Amino acid sequence: MLQDLENNFSELEKKISNLQKNYRNLAEKLSELSTEHEDLKKKYDEERRKNQVLAEEQKNIKLYSAISGNPEHNRLMKNHINRLVKEIDFCIAQLQNSGL
Repeated sequence: MLQDLENNFSELEKKISNLQKNYRNLAEKLSELSTEHEDLKKKYDEERRKNQVLAEEQKNIKLYSAISGNPEHNRLMKNHINRLVKEIDFCIAQLQNSGL
């Protein structure tokens, strides 16, 4: 009976030791994955910024192309001019409402 209790206790100690070892390994892995996640997040943000810059450059190139007379981009140029006219009209309306 006493021998069975000692064996059970010994088994429990081994299991606890294995659980602690597994916990430490998982904690290390979590730390590594957290670091990797932060690095990937930074890279994603940087790539997103680059993408926005390239999209703006592409938009400007199309606009310059339309200004230079490229018939493919005439509609783009008309839309851009209309947008600018609307912005100007809005600004004029604000100035008139403010009493200037």
